[in-house]
Amino acid sequence: MTAASSLSLPRRVLRSRAVKPLLFVLCLLPFAGLFWRGWTNDLGPNPEQTVIWTTGLWALRLLLITLSVTPLRKLTGWAELARFRRMFGLFVFFYALLHFTAWLGLVNGFSVDMALRDVVKHPFVLAGMTALLLMIPLALTSTNGMIRRLGARRWQALHRLVYVVGVVAVFHFWWGKLAKNNTASPTVYALILALLLGLRLWWAWRAALARRTQLHRARAIDDQSNDPAGKQVSNQVGKQVTNQGKSRSLA
Repeated sequence: MTAASSLSLPRRVLRSRAVKPLLFVLCLLPFAGLFWRGWTNDLGPNPEQTVIWTTGLWALRLLLITLSVTPLRKLTGWAELARFRRMFGLFVFFYALLHFTAWLGLVNGFSVDMALRDVVKHPFVLAGMTALLLMIPLALTSTNGMIRRLGARRWQALHRLVYVVGVVAVFHFWWGKLAKNNTASPTVYALILALLLGLRLWWAWRAALARRTQLHRARAIDDQSNDPAGKQVSNQVGKQVTNQGKSRSLA
């Protein structure tokens, strides 16, 4: 197998029609596993917390997977990865909504008054609710129809909220674990998020630098074309090149 064919193998796999349904099933496995554990009474001594932590953890994991699509696509050149990003993003919202529903129902009995008291008692809950609220417009505008209605530029600007969601979600997780004096796992997630956002900032800085350089070059060319002395020098150089060409042709 040649190097070119081996490099193209992942792209052929990613283009396969079977990959997306397979990833869909894999994204559903945590929910299915949680459902099965509940059905068999295997959720441990604190079932409510097991459901809440599991759904919240998978919402965060899938959020980081969603944010990793663009860096992986740029680093590997596998443009086919982009077609999975929307599905991952919707699964983030799915698990985040399950996380919120479990907290509201299992802990607070769907009581708004009890939920507000919990927010006052545990402010990190407010961070989680903020992340969920920010995800709602992203989920509602995830269709092709909404992209056409909003326009690509406005749609992209709106969906940059996912970076804010990532920061708030990691903060929510870290703060919740801080109460239990266990911040090792949230620190790992925070470092992964920092890497993913740092790569984006680096690429944005390089793109801005390239645009600035092109702008300076364009202005320099424009100034030279408007300068009579520059025109004269340019004409003289042109005549020299022409004369050299004629002498070479005569030789």
